[in-house]
Amino acid sequence: MKQAPQSAVHLPSATVRDAEGRLVSLAIEYGLSANATGDNTWLVAIDGSDYGQNAVTEALRLARTMKDCTLHLVNVQHWMSKEAAESVLLAQGLAATKKALALLGQAGVPSCLHVVMGDAAESIAALAEQLGCHGIVIGSRGLGAAENLLLGSVAQQVIHSSRIAVLVVR
Repeated sequence: MKQAPQSAVHLPSATVRDAEGRLVSLAIEYGLSANATGDNTWLVAIDGSDYGQNAVTEALRLARTMKDCTLHLVNVQHWMSKEAAESVLLAQGLAATKKALALLGQAGVPSCLHVVMGDAAESIAALAEQLGCHGIVIGSRGLGAAENLLLGSVAQQVIHSSRIAVLVVR
């Protein structure tokens, strides 16, 4: 299935606002509905790092081997003011996922990008549950034991807070 290049400018197809009217979540469809689900629906956490890009590469490999695999990308941003959210949430999300979207676009794989504000692990696990995902693909920085004990990692927190399969990619 051929689709429009994922690097083309797209506008959010869905937005969520909090009680104060602050933009807290948006979705941009690249050939896939923001609410698309299925038996092989995977959520790929992407933060713009090489580790996140490794997760996208692995998710693409999975998509090629599974029938009717659906890929949703999620980029989680730190909390920001109402004004900042309106002006930079979309831009920061697109900047962090530019390489990932280009890779999926070149492969002709439909996807949907979700950009949300909040705690990364909580937001990833909650979105995966909301979408009815089969699993989550996430990159890992490969922290040492001492760093992991002191800092923890988003991947480790997702593993503990999620009720579905989590594939950690290095």
